[in-house]
Amino acid sequence: MENKEAYLSKPWLKNYHPDVPAEAVIPEKSLVELFDEAAQKYANQVAVIFYGSKITFKQLKDETDRFATALCEFGIKKGDKVALYLLNSPQYVISYFAILKAGAAVTPISPVYTSSEVKHQLTDSGARKLVCQDILYDNIAKTGIKMDHVFLTGISDYLPTIRRMIGKSVLRKAFSELEVPTPKIDESEGFYRLKDLIKNTEPNPPAVEIDPAVDLAALPYTGGTTALPKGVMLTHRNLASCQSQVNAAWPILEEGKEVVLAFLPFYHIYGQVVVMLNTMLTGGTMVLFTTPDIDDILFAVEKNHATTFLGVPTFFEYLKDYEKTDRVNWKRLKLIVCGADTLHKTTLEDWTRRTGSYITEGFGMTETSGVSHVNPLGGGKPGSFGLPLPNVTAAIIDPETDEFLPVGETGEMILNGPNIMQGYWNRDEDNKKTFLDIDGKLFMKTGDLIRMDEEGFFIFYDRTKDLIKFKGYSVFAREIEEVLYKHPQVKAVGVIGVPDPKVGHYIKANVVLQAEARGKISEEDIINYCKETLAHYKVPKIVEFRGELPKTDVGKISRRELREELDEEA
Repeated sequence: MENKEAYLSKPWLKNYHPDVPAEAVIPEKSLVELFDEAAQKYANQVAVIFYGSKITFKQLKDETDRFATALCEFGIKKGDKVALYLLNSPQYVISYFAILKAGAAVTPISPVYTSSEVKHQLTDSGARKLVCQDILYDNIAKTGIKMDHVFLTGISDYLPTIRRMIGKSVLRKAFSELEVPTPKIDESEGFYRLKDLIKNTEPNPPAVEIDPAVDLAALPYTGGTTALPKGVMLTHRNLASCQSQVNAAWPILEEGKEVVLAFLPFYHIYGQVVVMLNTMLTGGTMVLFTTPDIDDILFAVEKNHATTFLGVPTFFEYLKDYEKTDRVNWKRLKLIVCGADTLHKTTLEDWTRRTGSYITEGFGMTETSGVSHVNPLGGGKPGSFGLPLPNVTAAIIDPETDEFLPVGETGEMILNGPNIMQGYWNRDEDNKKTFLDIDGKLFMKTGDLIRMDEEGFFIFYDRTKDLIKFKGYSVFAREIEEVLYKHPQVKAVGVIGVPDPKVGHYIKANVVLQAEARGKISEEDIINYCKETLAHYKVPKIVEFRGELPKTDVGKISRRELREELDEEA
């Protein structure tokens, strides 16, 4: 009981910023209602800037209503799933809200997915209607799945006339690691051009009754860093809650006045909720990028007087050393945020030293509608991803017994709050294992190994599936990676366990060296470096130098793929 109360009493509240409430007001409205209210209130304000093209909220709502009307005329209805297979673009925003207005749910697909990954999501979600970038359709065709309706759009449809020639170059950047597909689409029955539908349809969508607490708004899929992606059921209330909770945690932001750099991909929950939804529902302006070109982004920060900048660790790691970073007055921005993965301490220190600004780190999952924790404004704790959002209760339990652990001990984090998912789509067995009933409240087991300190700050260690067992010792892959990232010649690292019947797992470090160090630093050098800092049982037995490491579509090192490579070699 004592351990349990140590968490349920919410000790983190005492470290909230004075203007942050313990409980945020959660609107009992659908995302459709919230969008329409913002569009009416800020009708003449610019909602989206896309490579110089400006779209007001009035225009955005008009085109959204037109496409929503068309979708309803095609028979799309409440309960349907519609796949969004798009790059960041105005079409993404329009399609997202149009699908919701038709009563359907959005299932966003990553543009860099292989055809087999696309097939898994389409098959698992049951989506048979698709809004698709025309150059991506080849990947749909390869799945062999016959879609009922395909709504096609081109990257240049919303580019200003003078800049339409950049469309192909933008795509080349977006597909830097892939061959840009050539659209070979049979314009026959079932295929329609989005821009034509919007032009030729009146903006009169029928009113669809939506229960925010019950009806799904989005069915995104987990990143698949440790297992096959699963559909995450998020209602209108889940997403509206997260948006309200984040705004409550960041009282420095003002409705109708923020300018946000929108280069994080919208198919990912971070970009979808914290950037797109949050900006559109609060009357802000998104400076929208199809691909994160650093020079374009840095130029846009100053040109558009951006107030908020949200990124991922790999982006800040690159940016802190980039020659043109000093062209931006970072201290002028209200908020600089890092999420989606662990921000290494050295990155944060180097960034602050160079720019004089501070990165506020947060934490979230697809299952938490994007966010569950953020560091307090101006008072973050390095090494911690922060405090639970208003309305969220977090605790640490033993992952094997489900017993509450004493404060300061590392275990599995569980969460309760209005932003927590309804469950995994068609995964009854997973749902039974994922949710715990504690005093009549459902807590979600996150699968993350974390500890809470005495002040209520949470510190990430690893995914439970990434825990390495060596001769009875528990070894956190992240701890070894943190040590190796401090090596001046290590560019990237991914640590995994290699199964062995005698010891459980041997520790293997997959290392990418800086270009100038390749051929000059040996595997033994890396092992000896680890011995200087790590206990003997944490020192890697195997070091493999590689040119690059597999990553997820938001830049995380994919330990799952590293383990799968071992399985293929076995």
